[in-house]
Amino acid sequence: MKRLLLLSFIAASLLFVTRGSAQEEGRPTDVRTTRPFVPVTDEMLMKPSPSDWLMWRRTQDGSGYSPLSQINRNNVNQLRMTWTRGMGAVAGTQEGTPLVYSGVMYLRDPGDAFEALDARTGDVLWQYRRTMPDNARSKTSRTMAIWGTTIIDESTDHQMFAIDARTGQLAWETRILDATKRAPASGGPLIANGKVVVGRQCQPDATSDSCVITALDAKTGRELWRTRTIPRPGEPGDETWGDVPLEQRWHVGTWMVPSYDPALNLIFVGTSVTIPAPKFILGGNDKQHLYHNSTLALDADTGRIVWHYQHVVDHWDLDHPFERLLVDTSVAPDSREVPWINPKVKPGEQRRVITGIPGKTGLVYTLDRRTGEFLWARPTVYQNVISRIDGATGAVTVNPEALFTAINQQKLICPGTNGGKNWPAGAYNPQSNTMFYPLQNMCMEATTTIDKRDPSKVYGFSSKYVITPGTDKVGSVWAISVETGKTLWKLEQRAGMLSLVATGGGLIFVGDVAGHFKALDDRTGKVLWDANLGAPISGYPITYAVNGKQFVAVSTGPSLVAGAAARMTPELHPSNASQMFVFALP
Repeated sequence: MKRLLLLSFIAASLLFVTRGSAQEEGRPTDVRTTRPFVPVTDEMLMKPSPSDWLMWRRTQDGSGYSPLSQINRNNVNQLRMTWTRGMGAVAGTQEGTPLVYSGVMYLRDPGDAFEALDARTGDVLWQYRRTMPDNARSKTSRTMAIWGTTIIDESTDHQMFAIDARTGQLAWETRILDATKRAPASGGPLIANGKVVVGRQCQPDATSDSCVITALDAKTGRELWRTRTIPRPGEPGDETWGDVPLEQRWHVGTWMVPSYDPALNLIFVGTSVTIPAPKFILGGNDKQHLYHNSTLALDADTGRIVWHYQHVVDHWDLDHPFERLLVDTSVAPDSREVPWINPKVKPGEQRRVITGIPGKTGLVYTLDRRTGEFLWARPTVYQNVISRIDGATGAVTVNPEALFTAINQQKLICPGTNGGKNWPAGAYNPQSNTMFYPLQNMCMEATTTIDKRDPSKVYGFSSKYVITPGTDKVGSVWAISVETGKTLWKLEQRAGMLSLVATGGGLIFVGDVAGHFKALDDRTGKVLWDANLGAPISGYPITYAVNGKQFVAVSTGPSLVAGAAARMTPELHPSNASQMFVFALP
């Protein structure tokens, strides 16, 4: 069976090469000439067609769920590759999300290159490549946005720009930062009521002025507001940095994609760690250093921070910028698996919550998304950095044994800097009220390398990755009840796990570091289908439909998380080929 599947891959690849050469010879390819392009509206983004995939996790609530059910538990074992396409002419990480609208797939490759493809066949409709600045490093980009008649993203040199989705022609561009700043928008944009909202990394040499979230008018590119994630002297939160001067407050970035609640008109975004990480080198181990490792709720019209919740004061580069799930649910945490519960929670009460695993520690946090009130939290993979959370206040107590206090201290810290959780995204199925998360069983031996602030030393410690003590399984997928916090099932395997997507067909599609793309039964975690694509499944999988036929798409290629996890399993030998694969039933 495996040999037949491999042969089908090769045959489809050869077929694609033939199609690709036809494109380069200039043959007509635009399949959309028979129907007009309908502009994408805010209403369409709030409630997208099941056939389309219009943003990073398909919907503004970050769920990563598609109601499509043509491919399901009963027939997924018949899934076959339909087409494939090579990606990444310029070297770089491949962690992207294809967008699909009205039968057209939009891809971004490393090197500020974009293309539109016929989503049924992979035939090229148009290509667009921006001129890269001299000595520019290819930017990681995990998603684009689509609004009106344009595809919107940020360039390597910090220009927010829109290209015509019909032709690939530049529509507008707006400079966000100076081109020399090391502050890439590595997550990508979200559209919130006609506004393009995007956060970014912000390395020390880019200064605190680059630690910003910006909103632009999606039609014109005009900047509407800019919110800083590091308080300035005299601003709320300034006192939480102690005596650290503004010019030495570094690196509180928002390097993943926000979520948006149109009813509350709130944008939810997570933040990263400081540089250096050990707080004894900054304002002190007793300071919060806001707004690092927090969830921020922003007024979508003004960018004002309405509320914040800090998940943990970090000392180990355990970022908390990952996807936030927005769910309306009954709240009834089970104390047998949930150690930290707000005593005010009335079991079974309905709440608008923000939930999921926001940080590398692997803890699930559930908050009231209107107010930021802590409701409950629980661990998943082994962690030794958080000792308790006060249920009444949500205040987190760091394990004192994990704190650094001097140079050359060595500690076993779990998880390590690659998680636990990292940018590989989980998903939420509203039919079963279940969240699904890919996690790694990885720790690190961390040693402090400085005791004075030196941005050239980055995080201020060195690390060596190790598998979590007591297991030889690096990768795992957890299914957890959103209502109760109980573990419904857990799948563990030798290779590290990467992003996943949930579907109305009762499936979880997930890729791993070894190159296997799998379909799991979402009730049990049983593997129902498995295809070896040869390279880490570092892209975010999606599913879409064209003319009533459902497809599943995912890309392979290099990524930092895949590389770190692969070093834990040296017997596995995936390649680093960047390739898009698309599957369908016969």
